[in-house]
Amino acid sequence: MPDYGNDIRFGYFLVPDADAALGILDTAAVLDDAGFDLVGIQDHPYQRRFLDAWTLLSAIATRTEHLTVFPDVASLPLRPPAVLAKAAASLDVLTEGRVELGLGAGAFWDAIAAMGGPRRTPGESVRALQEAVSIIRLMWSGERAIRFDGDFYSVNGVHPGPVPAHPIGVWIGGYKPRMLRLIGKIGDGWLPSLGYIDDDGIASASAAIDDAATAAGRDPARIRRILNVGDEIPRDELSQQLTALALNHGIDTFVLGGAASNEQLTYLAQEVFPRVRDDVAAAR
Repeated sequence: MPDYGNDIRFGYFLVPDADAALGILDTAAVLDDAGFDLVGIQDHPYQRRFLDAWTLLSAIATRTEHLTVFPDVASLPLRPPAVLAKAAASLDVLTEGRVELGLGAGAFWDAIAAMGGPRRTPGESVRALQEAVSIIRLMWSGERAIRFDGDFYSVNGVHPGPVPAHPIGVWIGGYKPRMLRLIGKIGDGWLPSLGYIDDDGIASASAAIDDAATAAGRDPARIRRILNVGDEIPRDELSQQLTALALNHGIDTFVLGGAASNEQLTYLAQEVFPRVRDDVAAAR
């Protein structure tokens, strides 16, 4: 697969454990000071041990100056798209452009239904997500009033706003063919996770996204490739493997995770990440 030439960025995946709430904010401040680019927070509103993702992202944003924050990924069935769009745009304005929107079609349907959300088939989930993205972008459009009549979501004359401080990227998590085609057609980014996909899967999925983008008249290079790495790669192999993923598969954003001390996080940001950037630049 090609290297799309995008800048290389690095983030961290913080678990929204309510029992460690203040520690999460402290870690975010360390990430910000060390030089990380992003922080991702998983969104499982039905998980009783987790803080609400959007509330936590907002708190992280107030404790940091440089980090971009994003839900990794927002649970669409429990977050109506017009309201989700307003939340993302509001935080983007407050942070002067430090928000992106990771979006998922939904999973754990029993838990979603228990919380009052819909239960959808895989096909319904994809169609609902496509409608949601249309509404989200209309809500960011700056138009005086918008309308959208879908099978799952509708808005009728709502006055959208605020307009985000920067063009928020819609990064879609997905692995199956229908979702990959949708990402190529309308997505600003693809957001998979190691552990659910391997090198061969990344290659075939990215090719499917590229084909769909080309068919829709879009430049595949404009679709960012954001990989949740977690702690799947041993730290002593991290630089080499991240460089290979960037050059061989076009991954441009890496979101690490797992337990790490403040010193380890600083070492990653100041030693490992520059090495990856330099190696990728030298090979381009």
